[in-house]
Amino acid sequence: MPLFETPELSPSELEARLRLHLIPELGPSRFHQLIEAFGNASSALSAPASAWRALGLPAACANARRSADVRDGARAAMAWLEHCDQHLLMWDAPCYPALLAELSDAPPLLFVAGNPTILEKPQLAIVGSRRASRPGLDTAAAFSRSLAQAGFVITSGLALGVDGAAHQAALDVGGETIGVLGTGLQKFYPQRHRSLAAAMVAQGSAVISEFPLDAGPQPFNFPRRNRIISGLSLGVLVVEASLASGSLITARLAAEQGREVYAIPGSIHHPGAKGCHQLIRDGALLVESIDQILETLRGWQALPVASNSTPSTAPTPHPLLDLLFAAPQTSEALAAASNRPLPEVLATLTELELDGAVVNEAGRWFARVC
Repeated sequence: MPLFETPELSPSELEARLRLHLIPELGPSRFHQLIEAFGNASSALSAPASAWRALGLPAACANARRSADVRDGARAAMAWLEHCDQHLLMWDAPCYPALLAELSDAPPLLFVAGNPTILEKPQLAIVGSRRASRPGLDTAAAFSRSLAQAGFVITSGLALGVDGAAHQAALDVGGETIGVLGTGLQKFYPQRHRSLAAAMVAQGSAVISEFPLDAGPQPFNFPRRNRIISGLSLGVLVVEASLASGSLITARLAAEQGREVYAIPGSIHHPGAKGCHQLIRDGALLVESIDQILETLRGWQALPVASNSTPSTAPTPHPLLDLLFAAPQTSEALAAASNRPLPEVLATLTELELDGAVVNEAGRWFARVC
């Protein structure tokens, strides 16, 4: 049974709310304005256009409410809700996420594929670059695994790069994860993560969106999506991001919403570290271990932290790894910095690569966070 019911909500009122939600240019604020003015969505739809104009709404909104596209879209959404694991959460229902409800622009409706109950559990967002380095992906996965084992739901945007690594790592340890889309659930983007989203739904996690089911990937939808990622979460961890990254938007929204903001530092020579360094200058907590995150959320820790929950980001005993944790380097630079013969360095790097401790990208060696 879809989780959309409130005690007074009839099927006709549900369809009316879906119609309001489909009206272009309406948005959360105007949606709530109409409900407050007319008492419910059915009355709002039947009100004269002059009453809508009196509220300051564009004439296009009043005209669109009776369009065939709006009516057909609402009926299609009603049919979608009849399927297993497909739900609609409404802002005035008891099951609506409490943290998200605190936002002044909280989505009036949330479409959910999967398990909607996990939206009320303590969440931490992990975000970062779509073009993250191998070490960045490893770090995202390590933190995600540990936080999931500590009892947190991992929330992110199902984008390529850091987002996908975080979602997958949570699933790998039997944790729960929420993907927030910048499209409708029937216009999934990016297509490369469709199988990941299916696995999330199948394993008791969820994929959600505030957008109509058939909404495509419009650029202006993704910053709107980001406020939901941060709004659902107790804090946002930025793993790797450039100065122009959308992850910085998520982090700044989190700060405005009163959430914790965490950033992982990197090499001053790596463009993907510059966004994190800027966040740290702006007041984000510099994070090197899971314990630093858990310390700030001690009051929310309802579940015991697993004994292996802290990813090992401390320097290892091997001198070459010490150097690579400080910054990526070429083989020749490592030989010079370690004062070792190049053949010995190459042999050692081969052993470390076979052990999964390092990886070579474009001629430079990176230490992996396991």
